[in-house]
Amino acid sequence: MPTIVISVEPLAGRGHDFQTMRIAAITDIHGNLPALEAVLSDIEKAEIERIWCLGDTVGYGAFPNECVNLVRERCEVSLVGNHDLAVTGEIDTGLFSPSAAEAVKWTQGEIGKEALEFLTGLQPETTLDEASLYHASPRDPVWEYVLGGEQAEACLEVQARPISLIGHSHVALFFSNTSGESADLDGGQCPEGTEHGVDEGRWLLNPGSAGQPRDNDPKAAWLELDLSDAGRVARWRRCEYDIDRAAQAIRDAGLPAMLAERLYSGQ
Repeated sequence: MPTIVISVEPLAGRGHDFQTMRIAAITDIHGNLPALEAVLSDIEKAEIERIWCLGDTVGYGAFPNECVNLVRERCEVSLVGNHDLAVTGEIDTGLFSPSAAEAVKWTQGEIGKEALEFLTGLQPETTLDEASLYHASPRDPVWEYVLGGEQAEACLEVQARPISLIGHSHVALFFSNTSGESADLDGGQCPEGTEHGVDEGRWLLNPGSAGQPRDNDPKAAWLELDLSDAGRVARWRRCEYDIDRAAQAIRDAGLPAMLAERLYSGQ
């Protein structure tokens, strides 16, 4: 997939009197407490109070209860992901890779009653005034990986709002269509610092994974969605976190070593 970075000119009206609403979107935490803590600290420093979580709070990592508790406390909206659904028993682990299935089984033995009840009460999609949210995609909110143009075009046509947020792929990316014509579909990965103005057309935005990135950048990912009257902008953020702590906890739990090793490469 090509890497696309678009520079956005300073927005008219900055520094003047206008209404602003800034939202932080996080997804695919996967039991990685050090990454989640770093992301929440980064969001707090950015003075953003509204946080949306797109699911897969658990799975792979060794801190399921701590991550669920933080998401429950800090996130205004939370979705359920496929790994969460496997932990609650709603998805058969036969659909997972051996290492993912092993992590689900371990998590089921560790997760507390309150955390399990919280995950059980969540849905994989929701529609808000500002945007539509899906764990995976507008067409299949649990399973579809949106990584290519053909998939994205079909999703843009059916999403409930002009802006939709997705997770699941662990890749920070965007797709957009500003005219409605298939020839005008744009998209690509979004490295740290990427900004897109999202005033016009339809947009599909993936923050990237907070706890297990797979876009060759090991830093924890999150998305700032600025819905100011002066201009709507999506900004992709990354932050450093204590990978050693997250990886060692995975090893200490007896989980597959590759789940720890991949954290260092963003794979």
